[in-house]
Amino acid sequence: MVRPTFEWICEIEPPTRPDLMHVRHQIGVLSKVASAYLIPDNHVGRATVSSVAVAHEVDRMGGRAIACLNARDRNALGFQRDLLTSAAYGVDEFLFVYGDDPASGSRTGQLTVRSMIDHLRRFSHEHHTPFRAGATTRLRPLPDWKRGADFLFVQVSFDLDALLAWRDSVNFDGEVYAGVMVLPSASMARKLVADIPEIAVPDAWIDAVEADRDAGVDLACGLASAIADSGAFDGVHLIPGVRYRETATRLEARRLRPAAPARPDGPPPPST
Repeated sequence: MVRPTFEWICEIEPPTRPDLMHVRHQIGVLSKVASAYLIPDNHVGRATVSSVAVAHEVDRMGGRAIACLNARDRNALGFQRDLLTSAAYGVDEFLFVYGDDPASGSRTGQLTVRSMIDHLRRFSHEHHTPFRAGATTRLRPLPDWKRGADFLFVQVSFDLDALLAWRDSVNFDGEVYAGVMVLPSASMARKLVADIPEIAVPDAWIDAVEADRDAGVDLACGLASAIADSGAFDGVHLIPGVRYRETATRLEARRLRPAAPARPDGPPPPST
């Protein structure tokens, strides 16, 4: 599969009701700037429409989708079902994640990201399906088994220097996508820091978003542009959330296209 020089993978919000209208709207709005779409899998602990089904809908609309599947909510048989369904639908790219611990404290315990990749490789061989598997990583040394993934999604960061230093330290043959999140509010930023200690949001970003609700979009688009300009990554995993309309408008205004992103039109956002 031929890839553009730099990819803009936009995460969309999956529906929590049996209605795909909001998904279709997000895809339509983001289609001018997105190379592909990441479809989360019950990522906030609420049941959503199957990421495989939503990925199939993206394909029907002419887009490329990466379906996220988490180990938390499925056992080995359920995962086999997902792979069979994906093969039938033509969904061939996956991001495997462990999944946040549920509030109940219970999970199936049958699967890990490592075992999901192993299952997928065997399934691909047996059914002659060219599946691709991705894994997530923090800004830490990469475990050897993750080198068997086809691509990596790097945790959300607000620090360009930290991202570049990590990338310079890691040897990986596949695509590597840096995570960038649009902060919709200062309260959301503080909650993110409290819930995920590994993610540090600069005070300057929080202050900016508190003073101007549009600042989160501007800062995220600026950071994504700086990552593209660095040449260190194959793309960004952009999480626009509820601000997907404003994000699409900003990126389009910067004349960023999936195959030929423009240079940032200003200095990169502040880092920690």
